[in-house]
Amino acid sequence: MKRITFIVTLVLCFALTGGAYAQRCLPGMRGIQVTGGMVDGVYSSSTDSETGYYFGLSMATYAKHSNKWVFGAEYLQRYYPYKDIRLPKAQFTAEGGYFLNIISDRSKTFFLSLGGSAVTGYETVNWSEKLLFDGSTLQNRDRFVYGGAITLEVETYLSDCVVLLLTGREHILFGSDVSKFHTQFGIALRFMLN
Repeated sequence: MKRITFIVTLVLCFALTGGAYAQRCLPGMRGIQVTGGMVDGVYSSSTDSETGYYFGLSMATYAKHSNKWVFGAEYLQRYYPYKDIRLPKAQFTAEGGYFLNIISDRSKTFFLSLGGSAVTGYETVNWSEKLLFDGSTLQNRDRFVYGGAITLEVETYLSDCVVLLLTGREHILFGSDVSKFHTQFGIALRFMLN
């Protein structure tokens, strides 16, 4: 009888193998995130395009209930058409924020999060060159900027260690001579460390 029970148990173990998920989003778990995307529309190299791009690197640390703290750095470049050229505006920023888990599935594969971040950094217009090719002078100055960002983020686990994220965010930075608001959308990969 013990032998039959053992064989039946062994057969059921192999017959009922499903996906076994590692523990995900536990408090204290960390991941490195690489992000890239478009700013204020879809980027184009055309001289009349006002859009731009951004990329960043951040560290996410999970808290209770699959919420997380995110700290990172970002580079943003946006263009402004002027005659036959485009003038670049670049921002180098650091940010820290908290993301609330709004929706997730039972297997912890899919998440929808809403986050708020404090942002500070430095902005330069036309790489600090005031004199333009036609003799005009830029009145915009390079300066420190500060503000915040609201982010809506969808994340799904591709494996137990790799997470794919789709992000949409609204940036507001005070102190800018050019523009205070930027709409960003992008894609990111997070690599879980522990």
